[in-house]
This record gives sequence, structure tokens and C-alpha cells, in this order.
Amino acid sequence: MKLSQFKFYLPGELIANDPPKNRDESRLMVLKREDQSIEHRKFTDILEYFGDGDVFVLNNTKVFPARLYGEKEKTGARIEVFLLRELNRESLLWDVLVDPARKIRIGNKLYFGENEELVAEVIDNTTSRGRTLRFLFDGPYEEFKSILQDLGQTPLPKIHNREASSIDEERYQTIYAKHEGAVAAPTAGFHFSRELMKRLELIGVDFAEITLHAGLGNFRDIEVEDLTKHKMDSEEMEIQENQADIINRAKENKNKICAVGTTTMKALETAVSITGKVKPYAGWSNKFIFPPYDFSVADAMITNFHLPMSSVMMMVAAFADYDFLMKAYKVAVEEKYKFFTYGDAMLII
Repeated sequence: MKLSQFKFYLPGELIANDPPKNRDESRLMVLKREDQSIEHRKFTDILEYFGDGDVFVLNNTKVFPARLYGEKEKTGARIEVFLLRELNRESLLWDVLVDPARKIRIGNKLYFGENEELVAEVIDNTTSRGRTLRFLFDGPYEEFKSILQDLGQTPLPKIHNREASSIDEERYQTIYAKHEGAVAAPTAGFHFSRELMKRLELIGVDFAEITLHAGLGNFRDIEVEDLTKHKMDSEEMEIQENQADIINRAKENKNKICAVGTTTMKALETAVSITGKVKPYAGWSNKFIFPPYDFSVADAMITNFHLPMSSVMMMVAAFADYDFLMKAYKVAVEEKYKFFTYGDAMLII
């Protein structure tokens, strides 16, 4: 398939810039693959599609406040530093993106915080991911991380055109987030409130958790028309044995397995064996899923409405069927569904 096949017209006002008042009150479009029908519901209606023994697989990654603002030594120029990945805990080395990039050279020092609580030195300018910084800090690692937490901001995607607020600290995170490491949130999980999860439990739905630390590659523009030539960034992931057992047991019992979000789906497809069982896994995934693709684990999926020509939209098209998804997106625009981070939800069954 070609990149241009995933173009569609998305009016700017349909991108949700703020979260709804309550997590579970978004709209829900239900795509039924069997007869290619579409239903318009609200998210709490998800209870009607699942029952005793079905499993929802959740990504329990936790977003860390990855966006810092610092000043360059001597000039005092304001520099945005986006923390991508910790490279070395001992020497406090991080992969980062800097903006404006042209102002930064190897050897430059950057100061963060009103009282310059943190200092970093640029030690590499040539990595494919951006820059490498070494933080110059003498205290214990826990104190360093605590200062990073205090100075950092929630890494709300740039398309929202606003700085993150205290509301985003809570809402750009799922209620079941546990393991810190993501710089992009698994947004399909935003729709789950504690009350809704309790109601799902009461009808016999089980939950299995995986961890995939979503990276900025999910937002990166695809720059090749031939999708087979696109390389995804690697993301760290883990599936523990007891969680794999929950999924495999449901599969054996012919219960439904619902992947909550594209990151969850990617993790499941990375860790599946030839026999269709999910194996315990700790490592990395750079899996890029686009049509046509045969899925091995999940038979249902919850996801948000994605931006045109995004890798996540391509994965959803592979699961829903390309023509069916393009039709659904056309309906979503006509019916004014909200797209992206804080937008409405889609259930594909």
C-alpha cells in the first residue's frame, strides 16, 4: 500500500484540544467487520459488546514529563529539550530533541530551572534521533529524577498548539498507568474511568496488562510513498508470564480478546508465537503494521480517531479492513467525531 492512500480531509476544528469533563463520556463508533455496519454509541455502551471471560489487554506504561525548557549559556536563548530516552543511568546520558536545533553545538551548556537546578552539556550532535545530552549532577540518582519530574512538562503533542496545563498532568495519562517510560500516551486508554472498569469486572471481564513505552515515532511523518520502506523507531516493551497466561487462557476458551490501543496491539503481535500464543517478552519492538496483515491474537480493538497518513491509522486499517476504515473516517468527519489525543473512540469487532 502507498502513503497517499491514507490521505483524508480532516477539518482542524475536529481535533480535540482538551479532554472531555469525564473520561468515559466520549462518543463511540462501533465498526462491525462481519457485515461492514457502523453504529453510533457512547463509550459506556462498551459493556454491551463484552461478557464473562472476555479479556481487555491494557498498556500500563506511564508518561513522564519529557518536555523541558532551558537557557543556553552566554546567550540565554530559550531552548526546548524533549527527553526521548535514557541511554545511561550512571553517566546521566539522554537522547533528546532540541528546538531550535540550529543553535546548539557540541560542548554547549544548557541551564534548567529558575535557580539553574540542572545543567546539561551537549556531547553529540549527530545521532539519527537528535542530540545526546549529559546532565551534570552530583547528587543521588533519585534526587536527579525528582528534579526532572519537577521541571518537566507533560509532553502534549505540538499539534495542540498550547502548553500543557495541570489538567494534562492527570488526563494525558491512563488511570492504570504504572511503569514510567513513555513520551507519548496510549490514548485509547483515556476513556476508561474507575467506575467503568468496575462495571466491566462485574460482568466478568478480565484485564491483562502489557507495557510498551510509546515513543515519538508514533507522531513522526512517514516520508516514503512505499510503506515497505518505512522504518519505525524501536520502543521498549514487556509482557510478563502471568499476563500472557490470562490472554492465552481466554484464547483457548474462545473468549474475546480486546486490544486497548495500537501500542497494545503492536506488543501482542511482537510477542506472539507461530502457534498464536502470547509469549513472555522483554525487549524492543519496531513492528510496523499496515494492510494487508493477519492478526494473531486480538479479535477486537479500541482505538481513537487518528491523523491522516499516520502509522497508527495504518495499523487500524489493517485490522478493520482498509476500505471499511476509510468509509468510517468519512462518516466520522460528517458526524463531527473528535480526533486525536483527547478525541472520541472507535470499537472494531
